[in-house]
Amino acid sequence: MIKIRTDYELKKYDFLLIIGTVILSVIGVLLIGSVNPAYQRRQIAGIALGIVVMLSCSFLDYHLTERYIWAIYGTSLVLLLSVTLTGAISGGAARWIEIGPLRFQPSELTKILLIVFWAWLLEQNQNKMNQPVFILCALSALSLPMALILEQPDLSTTIIVGWVAVCMLYMAGLGSRIITRALAIGVPSGGLFLFLVTRPEQRILNAYQYRRIMSWLAPGEWAQESYQQRYSIIAVGSGGLFGKGLGNDSPLSVKEGNFLPEPHTDFIMAVAGEELGFAGCLVIILLLGLIIFECIRTGNRTDNMAGRLICFGMAALIAGQSFVNLSVVTGLMPNTGLTLPFVSYGLTSLVSLYLGLGLVLNVSLQRGEIGNGR
Repeated sequence: MIKIRTDYELKKYDFLLIIGTVILSVIGVLLIGSVNPAYQRRQIAGIALGIVVMLSCSFLDYHLTERYIWAIYGTSLVLLLSVTLTGAISGGAARWIEIGPLRFQPSELTKILLIVFWAWLLEQNQNKMNQPVFILCALSALSLPMALILEQPDLSTTIIVGWVAVCMLYMAGLGSRIITRALAIGVPSGGLFLFLVTRPEQRILNAYQYRRIMSWLAPGEWAQESYQQRYSIIAVGSGGLFGKGLGNDSPLSVKEGNFLPEPHTDFIMAVAGEELGFAGCLVIILLLGLIIFECIRTGNRTDNMAGRLICFGMAALIAGQSFVNLSVVTGLMPNTGLTLPFVSYGLTSLVSLYLGLGLVLNVSLQRGEIGNGR
């Protein structure tokens, strides 16, 4: 039976992490409301649920997840497989499960579940960390959920999951010799992959993924496909230092002119740039940096390997997804479809991230305890 512990010292509670996350979420609500008030009400409900989940999870001993680690892994596979079999299609991709009025995106929750699974797997096999057989087995266990995510298709989420796994492997103590060999193989392979997927006759990527890459590499020749990022850059630049004002309805606004389809999701930072200016964007980036820093700091202050890796995994997830989203908005990367953590509209993503931070908060509460904290 899972019980809430009542013997924690609240002085160890990371209130700064909570405050930074809530402020960032409120900024997201204001930006979403500027785009569409209907989405704003749903996002507020998502934040309320997320906070309840985060606070509840923060008082549940994260060591209990070890007992159910394979059930957690199996749950992630079942959720992803259910999308493949019965997923609702939107925008040419089947990434959602619909149950009556509820719409749920399993890959978002799976990111958190896989961080927990990966943390315990690496913790239990610390002495095998640099054995090629273990690395291959561990990567094989991860490849199945990644393949199911890729099948949706969702290449960007697949890459983020891989990025988080690599960061956690490194923080678990993967040897520099293996890293060097992996880079020696991975960098040329990445170059070859990019060369192959930019050929007109390629069959590796879906058509829309190919168009996104080509519109980024040659925006002049693919103007029909690159308009989203072009107007995003215009929106960010037009805001100046302090922006045009939250909720402005100027006819010259990129948002009001409907030049950005669904700006409340992937391109919410373009709305921030136009309405809050450079100063507002800087505040958002600093708050994201604060959350990432607090996750890393908590990881560095715990003696438990699994707890440390959960914190580092959450830091890698938020940092990686934020970097990709901001790069897309500013034209540094092709359009990927990744949302900005805690800011973009998306209830599954929001609640899942709050769940992950609840685990980080529990790790913080148990720092300095002897043994495994139970």
